[in-house]
Amino acid sequence: MSSAAPPSLRIERRMLRGGLTSLACSDEVGRGALCGPVTVAMVVVTESTKTAPQGVRDSKLLTAEARRRLVPRIKRWAPSHGVGHATPNEIDEFGIIAALRLAGHRALAQLDVAPDSVLLDGNHDYLTPPEQTSLYGPPQVVEQVPPVVTMIKADMRCAAVAAASVLAKTARDAIMVALAEEHPEYGWADNKGYAAPEHIAALASLGPTPHHRVSWRLPGLITDGAGPAAALGEALPPGMTDEWGLEVEEAAGEESDAVASQTDDLWWSSVAPEGLIGPEERSAERHA
Repeated sequence: MSSAAPPSLRIERRMLRGGLTSLACSDEVGRGALCGPVTVAMVVVTESTKTAPQGVRDSKLLTAEARRRLVPRIKRWAPSHGVGHATPNEIDEFGIIAALRLAGHRALAQLDVAPDSVLLDGNHDYLTPPEQTSLYGPPQVVEQVPPVVTMIKADMRCAAVAAASVLAKTARDAIMVALAEEHPEYGWADNKGYAAPEHIAALASLGPTPHHRVSWRLPGLITDGAGPAAALGEALPPGMTDEWGLEVEEAAGEESDAVASQTDDLWWSSVAPEGLIGPEERSAERHA
């Protein structure tokens, strides 16, 4: 099986030639985790931006060491960059989509320039505030969000989006490794807060920590078909239902399946470029 070509700036440059001065390229990580923040990164490119550093790929395809080596190179290469987080408490209070928006706005606020547009990985624009904002919604961080363009698998096609994915994952991974020192039983240094067996076992025996998303259907805590409120003894945030938690679980499963499909079908070859993960390593990295 031959490997697909690495991501390039072809799409970003085509958008810039359409009249944009600067383009922010964005990706997120942590949407399907059971604990810890959700993280959004932005990488700005312009018409004069040079080719991305060698080795830039979607972060899920790289080893942890390869990602760490790329971070300073990406930061030197990009005209501007930012990383924003939304906490587990904010996820519980506002919901995952609003928390993604909050993290994205915090990343936007760190940029040195106001981009003319944002290229967002995926098929859903979580960055643009809804027309009718809720009184219980997250606080406003940026006054105006640039026009957003969504693109499925942009992190595999667009080098600047892939670079953003590397910044987002390394930043969130560092947070989870630090939190693991406080709660080593959950294995966060390895599983980064996703539903790995040791994490689920610790939840079953020890219960949730202050870093868990307690409004979710956390594995190991659901009994007799009860929803998250009954299982955890916590009140659900205003407007949140059990179906919301179920939707999150389904989305996380779809994300994992998509990662497996993309890496197996598109990227791996018998001789992988340095830093890419093979099939055996990917099974271990899937929750990292």
